[in-house]
Amino acid sequence: MDRFDAMQVLLAVVDAGSLSAGSRKLNAPLPSVSRKVAELERHLGTRLLVRTSRNIQLTDAGRDYVEAARQIMAQVEDAESRASGEYETARGVLTITMPIAFGHDHVLPLAYDFLREHPEIALNVLALDRLVNLVEEHVDVGIRLGELADNALHAVKVGEFGFVTCASPDYVARKGSPASPDDLGQHDGVVFGQITQPGWIYQHEGRQVEGRPTIRMRANTAMATVAAGLRGVGIIRMPRYQVAKGLQSGALIAMLGDCESQSFPVHLVYARQGLLPLKVRVFIDWMVPRLRHALKALAVPAPTSEPGG
Repeated sequence: MDRFDAMQVLLAVVDAGSLSAGSRKLNAPLPSVSRKVAELERHLGTRLLVRTSRNIQLTDAGRDYVEAARQIMAQVEDAESRASGEYETARGVLTITMPIAFGHDHVLPLAYDFLREHPEIALNVLALDRLVNLVEEHVDVGIRLGELADNALHAVKVGEFGFVTCASPDYVARKGSPASPDDLGQHDGVVFGQITQPGWIYQHEGRQVEGRPTIRMRANTAMATVAAGLRGVGIIRMPRYQVAKGLQSGALIAMLGDCESQSFPVHLVYARQGLLPLKVRVFIDWMVPRLRHALKALAVPAPTSEPGG
C-alpha cells in the first residue's frame, strides 16, 4: 500500500464529504477510492470513517489522523516549493479564488496583466460563489466580499462596495422613479434570490425603512436580474460592481442614492503560514494597489434620475 497516496485519497474523501464525491474530485473510480481507504484502515488497525448512505463522519481516531495527514501534506508541498525555487523566484502554479461576477469583471482583467508581467507563473482560477477553505482546497489567495468570518486568514482590505437601486431609461420614462423607499410599493421590481420577503433595506430621514416593490420577476442569478433591469422589466437593487457597466453607459439610471448608506468590505486573503512562496507575495503586492484603484473607480456615484421621471 502506498501510504502517501492513501493519505491523499482520505483527505479528498473527507473534504468532499463522501466517498462518491471524493472519487469525482480525484477523477478516480469509486471502488478504487473505497478500497484505498479500507486498506489504510486495515494498516492502522482502526476505523477512520463511519460510512452512511449519504455521507461520511470521522471517528476520533480519524480526526487525529486527518489532522496529522494535513500537516504532512503541507510539509511535502513546502519542501517541493523550496526544491523548485518558489521561495527564491516567482514561478509555479498560483491558485486563486473569487466570486464569479466580481471576479470576471474586476479581478480577471488585472490577472491577465499580471500574467504578462510574470511569465514563469501560471494561474489556476476558481470562480465560485461559495466560501472556499483555502487550506483544505489548496488555494493560495482568495478575494472575499463582505465581512470576514475566518480569523485564521491574513486579510488585506482593498476597498468597499455598496448597493445601487436602478432601472433602465425605458422603465423610468414609463413609470417614473421613486422619491423615497416608501414609493417602491408603486413600482415593479426584479428580485435577486429566493427570499420570501423581497424588502430592500434603506436609511431614510434618520430611520431604517424597507422598500417593497411589486415583484414582476424573481431570479436566482445576478446575470438574469441585471438583464431584466436592462430590458425595463422593473427596478433592480444590486451590488454596484454588478451594474457598473450599465450605469457608466447610461443603460441603467441610479435612484434613491441618498438612501444607500451601507457598504461592505472587499478583502484579499491568504492562509497564515511561515515564509510565503514568492509567487504568492508578488501576486499580492501587484494586485492590492490595482484592485484598490478599481474599487475606488466603482465608488464614484452614478448620475441619478429625478424622482417622478
